Amino acid sequence: MATLTVDTPTPSLMGFTIPLNATAGALLGYIVGTAKGSPAIGVVVGAIFAAALAFVLVQFVPDRRAGRLVGAVVTAILGFFIARISGLVVGALLGLILSWFAYWLARGDYRATVPTYATSGEVLWHNTFKVICGLIFFFLIAPIAVVIPLSFNAQDFFTFTPEMLALDPDGYSLKHYQDFVSNPDWTRPLKNSFIIAPLATIISVSLGTLAAIGLSQSHVPGRRAIMAILISPMIVPLIISATGMFFFYSKLGNWMEGNLGMSQDFIGYVKVILAHSVLGIPFVIITVTATLVGFDRSLTRAAANMGAGPVRTFFKVQMPLILPGVISGGLFAFITSFDEVVVVLFVGSAGQKTLPWQMFTGLREQISPTILAVATVLVTFSIILLATVEILRRRSERLRGMSPT
Repeated sequence: MATLTVDTPTPSLMGFTIPLNATAGALLGYIVGTAKGSPAIGVVVGAIFAAALAFVLVQFVPDRRAGRLVGAVVTAILGFFIARISGLVVGALLGLILSWFAYWLARGDYRATVPTYATSGEVLWHNTFKVICGLIFFFLIAPIAVVIPLSFNAQDFFTFTPEMLALDPDGYSLKHYQDFVSNPDWTRPLKNSFIIAPLATIISVSLGTLAAIGLSQSHVPGRRAIMAILISPMIVPLIISATGMFFFYSKLGNWMEGNLGMSQDFIGYVKVILAHSVLGIPFVIITVTATLVGFDRSLTRAAANMGAGPVRTFFKVQMPLILPGVISGGLFAFITSFDEVVVVLFVGSAGQKTLPWQMFTGLREQISPTILAVATVLVTFSIILLATVEILRRRSERLRGMSPT
């Protein structure tokens, strides 16, 4: 039986690979030239260098790994002569990009993820779409990527100093991190954040999990309307929710102080914790509800037939299977409480000043560079939590049989 094979045409080197690589080099050269004050020269030099690099690599270095290394080394040397150490690092990165792009074009890898019968226009749109997604991702990540190196600035500036751009060790320092861990203006809000966020998370997880389990039952009347009300804090503008919480919790605080004799400081913590719990419950409801979609109801009926009560069935049968969703919702609730500032400004007082509140007031009043160090710590902390959420999500899919690995 004959098999049909489709030969992918080899792209033209002079008519396709080199012109496109020259265009990419011109764009990168424009960026470097603008930084040096001569964008026109950067465009010309970048285009010529990228074209020559693509020709040499494709023609004389067939091994991709070796070609990328050669491209990185050559471009790094060129960058060193332009801007010393910083140029060496940037040049190596640009060399890796240009050499990868040259092989990607010359070997026809741009067609690897599309069907063999796809037209040129479909191939162009497919790769253009990936470029658009990459640009969106870049513009989302770029502000964070800028903040992290600035947090190590040896000067009290919010901009890159000449020493930092030259990668001079004297331009970098940990003094902003030292101020963060030693200054009471920062350690006290950090302590408050780690008091409020965990307690608010516990309340959110407890109430949100029970609500999700109850609303997952088909016989509950008006469950769609109830679900809409419970997740409304995610939809309503936060400033509106904060205003309503201010009036509600101010009356609650006056009643607790007048009738229960509680101190104002303790009441302030109670109000902020309850307010953050309201904001965290929708995240728990959504994640637990999504976990319950694949839950086998016959397991709870089997446990009931064996004589287990509702509480025992919940903790022994249902909870272990939905635990990844519960933990994921708890992590989202924790992040929401830990990063929230608007509700704290309305509901709390100076005694409950959290870390985001201190950052907000610091930007308004004193422009402290320590904010950059705090932001870097929070970004790192959030990345760890989100990575944990992703691990738990995959584990939940495996437990429910939705993923083979």
